[in-house]
Amino acid sequence: MAINKRRIGLLGGSFNPAHGGHRHISHIALKRLGLDELWWMVSPQNPLKPQAGMAPLRERMARAAKTARHPRIRVTDIESRIGTQYTADTLAALVHRFPDVQFVWLMGADNLQQIHRWDRWEQIFNLVPIAVFGRPAYSLVALRSKAAQRYRTRRVPEGEARALGAKPTPAWLFLPGVLHFGSATAIRRRRASAERLARRSLKPATPLS
Repeated sequence: MAINKRRIGLLGGSFNPAHGGHRHISHIALKRLGLDELWWMVSPQNPLKPQAGMAPLRERMARAAKTARHPRIRVTDIESRIGTQYTADTLAALVHRFPDVQFVWLMGADNLQQIHRWDRWEQIFNLVPIAVFGRPAYSLVALRSKAAQRYRTRRVPEGEARALGAKPTPAWLFLPGVLHFGSATAIRRRRASAERLARRSLKPATPLS
């Protein structure tokens, strides 16, 4: 007798901070991919990003929980709890621990463009199906990337999005038309600019001679 497995999307990253773009693609993923749940996996430290400017994990978790605001989006620090740093190790651990779940890895086109720089990136494609979401200025370049070319024959048609989780790996899907201009980098820059202006406004005025 066939067992219907739960289908869970995984959105990993620093979430430094979480923003509307994360929520936007999550809502799209829940609907288009037929997901039962979606996990925001807040990483302790992205090995490809500098530690400078990285907010504490607890602070990023709290911001993510406030941003998610959806009963089927779960914010988790599972990477910290199972002690993994690289995506390949995290996915291998999850697949082993949850044999009754069909996981789908979610990422933006910017990550598809440079995933070949990730540790054991081909293993990631072989562990779980992958859904790639269009992002401004990245989509066309991403579709010509090393990973896209390497797995060009394993790309799943957009019309089969709901079946992605059950596809044998490697399998990946590109979803255009879900662009969002939210950016954690832009948010951090705006914060830094506001802080600089605030510090300037608090400086005592130079007395007139």
